[in-house]
Amino acid sequence: QVQVVESGGGLVQAGESLRLTCQASGSIGTIALMGWYRQAPGKQRDMVGTISQDGNINYGDSGKGRFTISRDNAQNTATVYLQMNSLRPEDTGVYYCRALGYYDNWGQGTQVTVSS
Repeated sequence: QVQVVESGGGLVQAGESLRLTCQASGSIGTIALMGWYRQAPGKQRDMVGTISQDGNINYGDSGKGRFTISRDNAQNTATVYLQMNSLRPEDTGVYYCRALGYYDNWGQGTQVTVSS
């Protein structure tokens, strides 16, 4: 199995930045893709951005423009980052990391709150 842990959330003011970190452990050799997803209050979870094992990056509508997904390319690590700039109140939500491959594992989420 793969264990996924997110960190880096918090309370910020509009216009500020945050960087989220996702650390996967366990059978990381089975991971084909990692991604960030957001669930805003009262809404369904949507895709912010994903990065594949070979480096292909895709952004969902919520991640285009102000957010950047990247990864640590060191061997034997599975760490993905989400740099969020110019945050807006509508970016508020719980941000989840997903590790998809042979398994499909999610973290517990990290809360991001953007005040106006």
